[in-house]
Amino acid sequence: MAATKNPRPCSIADTLALVGEKYSLLVLREACLGNGRFDQLVRNIGAPRDILATRLRRLVDAGILTKHAYSERPLRFEYRPTRAGLELEPVLLTLMAWGDRHLHEDGDRPMVIEHACGHELVPVVTCGVCGDAVRHEGLTAYPQMGGWTVRGPA
Repeated sequence: MAATKNPRPCSIADTLALVGEKYSLLVLREACLGNGRFDQLVRNIGAPRDILATRLRRLVDAGILTKHAYSERPLRFEYRPTRAGLELEPVLLTLMAWGDRHLHEDGDRPMVIEHACGHELVPVVTCGVCGDAVRHEGLTAYPQMGGWTVRGPA
């Protein structure tokens, strides 16, 4: 089947167009951990320097990271998450928890995050109105773009 010229309008696709490139979410992970200097990013992510520089520019231009000088001579910068970048942190934590459950079933996890309560963080997506945990069975989609149904184009 050929690719459609007009795919479903979707905020997931729009977000992935911005942060779905290889290394982008890993850059955000490191910035959220406080490792925003270029050499730290290269070391901790393993990205080629030219690709990393491109990702950083794109994330700064999109308002996900800010660039701060930490050295005048030579001029060097570190990258910090903006409010929008920090709003993506729960996505990273949820991805990490999924990987821990499905890719590290032996319990040998690469990292544990502790919550301010002193316990290991167990991220759960909840409804902001009722507070219940979000489960697939409790969701109903209502496409808002004209000409689209849940199944596809009308």
